[in-house]
Amino acid sequence: MKTLDLIDSFSEFKDLKNIDRETLMHILEDVFRSALVKHYGSEDNFDIIVNIDKGDLEIFRNRTIVEDDAVEDDKREIAYSEAIKIESDFEVGEEIAEPIYMSEFGRREILAIRQNLVGKIQDYEKSQIFQKYKEKVGEVIVGEVYQPWNKEILVLDEEKIELVLPKSEQIPSDRFRKGDTIRAVVQKVEMKNNNPSIILSRTSPIFLERLLEAEVPEIYDGLITIKNVVRVPGERAKISVESYDDRIDPVGSCVGVKGSRIHGIVRELRNENIDVINYTPRVDIMIQRALSPAKISSIRILEDEKKAEVFMAPDQVSLAIGKGGHNIKLAGKLVGYEIEVFRDTDEDYEDVDLREFNDEIDQWIIDELYKIGCDTAKSVLALSKEDLIKRTDLEEETIENVIKILKSEFDEE
Repeated sequence: MKTLDLIDSFSEFKDLKNIDRETLMHILEDVFRSALVKHYGSEDNFDIIVNIDKGDLEIFRNRTIVEDDAVEDDKREIAYSEAIKIESDFEVGEEIAEPIYMSEFGRREILAIRQNLVGKIQDYEKSQIFQKYKEKVGEVIVGEVYQPWNKEILVLDEEKIELVLPKSEQIPSDRFRKGDTIRAVVQKVEMKNNNPSIILSRTSPIFLERLLEAEVPEIYDGLITIKNVVRVPGERAKISVESYDDRIDPVGSCVGVKGSRIHGIVRELRNENIDVINYTPRVDIMIQRALSPAKISSIRILEDEKKAEVFMAPDQVSLAIGKGGHNIKLAGKLVGYEIEVFRDTDEDYEDVDLREFNDEIDQWIIDELYKIGCDTAKSVLALSKEDLIKRTDLEEETIENVIKILKSEFDEE
């Protein structure tokens, strides 16, 4: 065998692994130079010629021809009598390039070369995947669900690269089956045990931001700027947007005609309620917009404490707080202020804190009412039975009993 025929060893990698010509040549040289060092103790007097197209590789050892009795280092020098056996017209002082055949290496050495080559190819692939996705952090990718598990979903991209969507990064109502198409944002990329770990997210605010960019050309073109995005995944989100062109309505552009632009995003996010708010540097106006649909009577801003005290009519409190307290929490995050809601004290009436009824109403029921902004007896009575059932997880019989207890408090008065 005149050459090291490595069609099975590296030509297949070129075709199947999509490795560029120059990189494959470098990998092969590195692998065989390492093998030469182990076998001959050095590799600096060897030439390696790689022929990618033919799928073969040739190695030549260069030695200087010396007199028969002058050989001091047979790894770098060759006796004249040995040289003329290769080619009869050689002379002392010339260099001879001898081909190295596979037979020069033992079976274990050949196996080690093969394993080293496979390892180098795999390391290169891992490095390429890591670099590729490191540059994609914050971008939305589309993949196919390969295997859904309890704690995570294994996703394959178009190149069959494995990506992971953890349970914590899934919208609570997400339900995916094998073969489903999935959209998510690349959240982070890191090396774990020399393997690239690519983590996706559907709960990140960046995911919503990228979906908006894709649906709203004005955002992509820079005519509208997204100032902030806050989310309770699957429940509610608030986005503040701004346009530097007075002719462009940032909110209207994001929502679209009859909600055409925002509806697709809402469906993707499992019916997440999305509020788009026109940004303003004035904190009081921003808070008022962020707490919509609740109507505010007055606001007191405490700049040093980054806190805002908001006063409103009693029937507006539950709207401001929202289901599960999501509305007020997101409004605070969007504006960057801690928001406290107070009922207007201008109205002349007596009210009773719900906690004073804990001897008649179970604490977990009171907690459930607190979640929707009902912290007093009259704030509960201001809502209809149907509204209370809809907003809470309480049963009709429980609601009726609560209303009866609270009404009796004021009937006695």
